[in-house]
Amino acid sequence: MLLRRAIAPLTRCSSACIWSSRGFSVARPAVGIVSQAQHQPHNPTPAGASRLIAARASPRASNIVVNKPMAPDHSSLSNFRDLRVTHSDFELDVNFDSKTIEGYVVLDALVEGEGVSELVLDTSTGLTIHAAHLLAGPGAPTPLSLAWGEEHKVLGKPLRLALPAGGQAPAVGSRVKVGVRFTTGPTSSAVQWLAPAQTAGGTHPYLFTQCQAIHARALLPCQDSPGAKMSYAARVRVPAPLTALMSAVADEAAQDQGQALEHLADVKPPGPTRTFAFTQKVPIPPYLLALAVGDLAARDLSPRSRVWSEPCMVEAGAYEFADTAKFLDAGEAIAGEYVWGRYDLLLLPPSFPYGGMENPCLTFVTPTLLAGDRSLTNVVAHEIAHSWTGNLVTNATWEHFWCNEGFTVLLERKILGRLHGPQTFQFHAANGAVALEDDVKRIGATHPHTRLVPDLTGGVDPDDVFSKVPYEKGFYLLYHLQELVGGEEKFDPFLRAYLTLFKFKTVTSDGFKEFFLTHFKDVDAVKSIDWEAWFYQPGMPPVTNAYDTTLGTQALDLAKRWHTCDVMGIGSDGPEGASPSDVAGWSSEQMVAFLDKLGQYRALQPLHARVTGALASLYGLYSSKNTEIRAAFYKLAIAAEDPAVLPHAADLLKSQGRMKFLRPLYRALYKSKMGKQLALDTFTANRASYHPIAQKMVAADLGL
Repeated sequence: MLLRRAIAPLTRCSSACIWSSRGFSVARPAVGIVSQAQHQPHNPTPAGASRLIAARASPRASNIVVNKPMAPDHSSLSNFRDLRVTHSDFELDVNFDSKTIEGYVVLDALVEGEGVSELVLDTSTGLTIHAAHLLAGPGAPTPLSLAWGEEHKVLGKPLRLALPAGGQAPAVGSRVKVGVRFTTGPTSSAVQWLAPAQTAGGTHPYLFTQCQAIHARALLPCQDSPGAKMSYAARVRVPAPLTALMSAVADEAAQDQGQALEHLADVKPPGPTRTFAFTQKVPIPPYLLALAVGDLAARDLSPRSRVWSEPCMVEAGAYEFADTAKFLDAGEAIAGEYVWGRYDLLLLPPSFPYGGMENPCLTFVTPTLLAGDRSLTNVVAHEIAHSWTGNLVTNATWEHFWCNEGFTVLLERKILGRLHGPQTFQFHAANGAVALEDDVKRIGATHPHTRLVPDLTGGVDPDDVFSKVPYEKGFYLLYHLQELVGGEEKFDPFLRAYLTLFKFKTVTSDGFKEFFLTHFKDVDAVKSIDWEAWFYQPGMPPVTNAYDTTLGTQALDLAKRWHTCDVMGIGSDGPEGASPSDVAGWSSEQMVAFLDKLGQYRALQPLHARVTGALASLYGLYSSKNTEIRAAFYKLAIAAEDPAVLPHAADLLKSQGRMKFLRPLYRALYKSKMGKQLALDTFTANRASYHPIAQKMVAADLGL
């Protein structure tokens, strides 16, 4: 089910339907408002190709209609359901001295509702709008008045651009083209500006953007909804000798050709500049817009992939991510053609708040993945999986985020299973179930944020709701469905059909459910599925999955040994016969599984500090180069009130900004007797070095 308002077929008007301040006429298409048939190049699946698009991906899905009205988005104030931007052209000038991005964007919008009288865009703090014009024909642009709706503390303030009156409203299927001049300021939540001292090289400044979930509106005026997919082109001017990268394919022939930015003629850069050009032909939601500027170098990993980073880290990145091509090939074998052209990786500075961000053509990754042994590159498998699940088939709104992340975890584990065997799939699935249980306990089993489909009405910030739930509870559902219909042999063809049908489109939970039930209509077992409980019941899933724990048995057994050596929490020197050979040859995933399971055993009664001291000494945990292992152990040691962990935990909090590590460690310190003040002092001292999203979330964790 494509959640998109039905529009007129191409045969609606043989000539272009032009609407402007002069009124309605039938004429040759103008620049500003043109017929749908005129505008095909930017979108590989034109929305107006047909009023009804029936599923062809599966012979059992012939009655699935995917071109239904778009789902309302409680996280956007724009009117994308009636007048939808389908292509944007950007001109951007980056100024590190003022920490501003001067910009101009041409928004090319498709009329999908009757009686449309305005274009409504999302904006937020840090974004200044200077002017807007209707671009209609070869004459002078028509100025549009800037009107603002009521500001919402989370969703920002809608910019309402009234289309000039004078005749009928633009016809359904026609197009409206508007130009907007804007400035993105230093307080934008979408941009992090880094001084040279905050970078690995220490010589040049750096910036990167992070727009998920609803921060694109703080970067530029847009319809900031996953349902408002668009293609885009951009020309970006940056200080020399820096390099710009975007979530698009670079036009290397147009680089540094000295062309002026036509609509930014008033902007005078303070020094020499370079200009870069980009094109993203595949429609993407605004949250996948991404820009990075810094002193960057690249190393090729394969004909269609390379890794970028600051020069001092590029060789380490090339080594760590050498298997990227294998992940891509495995993804294509399972999910179908990779449509994005390039798959590049950008190794960001330590303040990046996530493990990875699936920006099309340019995945952002954290330097905490540089373990030196390629042991953490499953994150790359996850981000590659997003090329199909999330980027190609996108959740229609943030209530249905699991349609992105649950499917991506499933595809990630299928990729790893194809490369390393089915037991690897099962091992990660079992570990994910442990992580889900931990998060549900932390949040509260009756808390509405543990629902697979949360309620975001009233302007709830999606960032406040995100947890392991959409990832692992979503995976849990999909794995249950796979086993219910007969395993991978039956489910994988369905998965391919689903991705084929909904590619370039958006989907809701009910849309997925409808397609699944139609595809498996002859399987009696699916009639027993309690969809209401899966989607809307808080807490753990309504059924229990069984996983093969062969690869995890050693880790689980060792966790039991350490647990039982100090059941009462009064201290011991560790299990009898414990030695470094216990973990010899283990993967980092096994080590983390051991520590996480031990933490789960000790949820009610922490270990004694004497035990965590023995644990660290025996297995060399403080000297590990693997951030996942260190962070997992630090949580155990903090809960044990082991003072030896404090300087190590503080160093980790100072040296990186990944929320996966920041938030649990700050919460653990704040909860402990010995670490509460250290948590507050460390956050105060390092807050400015964290990304704005991380600052907000950690401050909430610490009650600030």
